[in-house]
Amino acid sequence: MIKTLRFLSLVAVFATAACTADAQKFGHINSADLLALMPEVKSADTALAQYQKSLEGQYNDMVNEYTTKLNKFQGDQGTMNDAVREVKQQELVDLQTRITTFQESAQEKLQTKKQDLYTPILKKAEDAVKAVAKEGSYAYVFDTSVGAVVYAQEADDITALVKKKLNLK
Repeated sequence: MIKTLRFLSLVAVFATAACTADAQKFGHINSADLLALMPEVKSADTALAQYQKSLEGQYNDMVNEYTTKLNKFQGDQGTMNDAVREVKQQELVDLQTRITTFQESAQEKLQTKKQDLYTPILKKAEDAVKAVAKEGSYAYVFDTSVGAVVYAQEADDITALVKKKLNLK
């Protein structure tokens, strides 16, 4: 009798677990497509392009200064004494180092600017996906834009629901 009760209890536990597993819903979304529709992304892209253009302008100014000084040095080199030649060569080396340092710094600044601009946008999209997933009782939502999902049923694509949540068309 006790063995029978234990067996029935065990069967009930497994049956409940199986029903719970079957009840889980899985959804998917293409985050790249979603982000492309968000007007904030277009604004961020424009701001980032303007920032990059300003950095390129500063870089080009430095390169032009270097080129001008190098051409002047090469033209006047024959008439310079050794002390002046060494000072002018050191100026060129220092300017070259500043240009290289600026390039590296500009890349870091551009990455930081991109992160600053996109973090709130990505958070907004993530919050919308989470809200739709909660409202729709989805256990998991996969991002198909990263190529990790091999197959997804069309009915479980929550992109339209998230677009609605974000008031996108």
